[in-house]
Amino acid sequence: MDDVSVLDEPLKKTVGPPTAKVMAEQLGLHTVGDLLHHYPRRYAERGELTRLGELPLDEHVTVVAEVEKAGILGTGRGKRLEVVITDGSGRLTLVFFGRGAFTPQKQLLPGRRGLFAGKVTVFNRKRQLSHPEFKLLDADSGSAAAEEWANKLIPIYPACAKLASWQIDQSVEMVLGVLEASRWEGVVDPVPRTLRESRGLTTLPEALHKVHRPRSKADIEVARERLKWDEAFVLQVALARRRLADSQSPAVPRLPSPEGILADFDARLPFTLTEGQQQVSAEIFADLATEHPMHRLLQGEVGSGKTLVALRAMLAVVDSGGQTALLAPTEVLAQQHHRSITEMMGDLAEAGLLGGSAHGTKVVLLTGSMGAAARRRALLDLATGEAGVVIGTHALIEDKVRFHDLGLVVVDEQHRFGVEQRDALRGKGKQPPHLLVMTATPIPRTVAMTVFGDLETSVLDQLPAGRSPIASHVVPAADKPHFLARAWERVREEVAAGHQAYVVCPRIGDEEPDARKKAAPEDEAEKRPPLAVVEITEQLTAGPLAGLRVEMLHGRLHPDAKDDVMRRFAAGEVDVLVATTVIEVGVNVPNATGMVIMDADRFGVSQLHQLRGRVGRGAAAGLCLLVTEMPEGSPARARLDAVAATLDGFELSRIDLEQRREGDVLGQAQSGSRSSLRMLAVIDDEEVIAAAREEATAIVARDPELTAYPELRGALQSLLDAEREEYLDKG
Repeated sequence: MDDVSVLDEPLKKTVGPPTAKVMAEQLGLHTVGDLLHHYPRRYAERGELTRLGELPLDEHVTVVAEVEKAGILGTGRGKRLEVVITDGSGRLTLVFFGRGAFTPQKQLLPGRRGLFAGKVTVFNRKRQLSHPEFKLLDADSGSAAAEEWANKLIPIYPACAKLASWQIDQSVEMVLGVLEASRWEGVVDPVPRTLRESRGLTTLPEALHKVHRPRSKADIEVARERLKWDEAFVLQVALARRRLADSQSPAVPRLPSPEGILADFDARLPFTLTEGQQQVSAEIFADLATEHPMHRLLQGEVGSGKTLVALRAMLAVVDSGGQTALLAPTEVLAQQHHRSITEMMGDLAEAGLLGGSAHGTKVVLLTGSMGAAARRRALLDLATGEAGVVIGTHALIEDKVRFHDLGLVVVDEQHRFGVEQRDALRGKGKQPPHLLVMTATPIPRTVAMTVFGDLETSVLDQLPAGRSPIASHVVPAADKPHFLARAWERVREEVAAGHQAYVVCPRIGDEEPDARKKAAPEDEAEKRPPLAVVEITEQLTAGPLAGLRVEMLHGRLHPDAKDDVMRRFAAGEVDVLVATTVIEVGVNVPNATGMVIMDADRFGVSQLHQLRGRVGRGAAAGLCLLVTEMPEGSPARARLDAVAATLDGFELSRIDLEQRREGDVLGQAQSGSRSSLRMLAVIDDEEVIAAAREEATAIVARDPELTAYPELRGALQSLLDAEREEYLDKG
């Protein structure tokens, strides 16, 4: 039986039922371990003892001084307590206002000496501290007491409406007191002792004590190093066990025929595959030939040819008598994939039709908006095996969909699908099908190692010959409105040269008011709603783009209307397409050379990079204009400047990740506040993750059931609650 840790005991035993109830409901903290792993988000430093005559502005300082005078100023709601303190080198004003403002008056009497901590600001040309912390010193308090108080690190915890940071701190104090009184008896350490000693890591009790009660910054570093290892190591053990289980489950080997559909397809390609495409294809074909399911992540730059690589893998499976399914997140993308794949395959996609190739197969589209007759035909083709390639949306995973022999599942834009959706499609094979996950958002190596730790990774970092460079510029519409006018002139110039352009907006234009706020980053929401496709289309057709063929594309159009607009845009019958992010991935119109992104600050870095990748896909150079009203120096403007400065998707993905939380790498929430990573930052802690992966793989190889590691097995059970266990089982 696994050791039961005292950290698994309910909080109500220690902090009392009322506090435990609030912690559970508002912070998701249920056990002693949950509370101790609710780490301080920062530590308030009262700062070095600073002379009043040398106070730096906008910095937190601590001063030792004597109260010179105190008094109530102002009237009515404007009343405030002002206290002047001095240390002989200068004077400083302390200001207290609002509720409880006058309580300090009874303590801060002239002649009293104390320590005062706060942020230095200026008001009416006088330096002041607003609502400073203070501690009065007794007559016999010497400089040692002052130094100790000034240099103490105060933990600041993530709090909630009903529980302030200092109240959480009190609860932590109670829990630590109980554990330390028992000398941490019953606290099991998930990191094996030999590993801990070889890596120079402190014990878990010491790490937990130091992270909550540090005496110095060095204590915090020692604790962080150990606690990061806990997260990385336990997670990597979970992923290593998953990899091992995958390597032992059966699958049908899928080998291409030397004279089959893949050979015919390759012979007709009007270009040579890049070196990267050839290498990645070889990795995929090697996986497909094994008797265990492939689990591979295919990532790369925008326009690097991932779809072509995936199609060749699909045709190899068709050669072996199997079927393949490509799962796309939107109908626009599914239709685009269907159109481009059938065009690339030519008569190889017309099996059973007059003029179809002898080696051909049927390529079928299945989406939720299809008519009943077309849907019946598609379902029949899948069930009989007539269709070797099916491309679809969520409609593919419905219960009615049956495959004759599903051999390969390709998931495009993996992050847009829930675990259950992917699992439902994988479950339609007679045996587990091979899995190829594609993402057009380049992922730093450490993120791939953590988020996709159970997948082998292939990277396409070469662009095919003939792809043109894309010039990107930020257009500061608020500061320089004539720059925006020039942007529309550039669009007209592109059209006059025989090309086409996109204009992208954050929203459609008929949403509910509350929905408008969701497009803006939470820290930069503006008073006005984001610009909308409907409004911008009207403004452009009546103004700067009058006379051009301008049309709209967004998710609320009827599917037939969306397909019609895209077809006509691809055929050159539309000059300017005003769209939402439905064009973000997969849309391929080589003649489109210009893009204007309105309210560009409303989009994330990776999303902007994806959108930009829609231009410059042909022989002519691309142009991407990022329109914003954000001022220079703001975080939003910095994001846009970063996008404009580089076309390197991997570099941009690092910037993007640094600005967001990693998300729960085991659960379904891939970004946001919910995270199994409390201490570990996948960008900054690359070395820790790599080392933990190495150690975890070695331990699992020696002892898959972790029989010799009961403490580690217990930590895994805590990490892999029911939902996450299901996630790893499904993948």
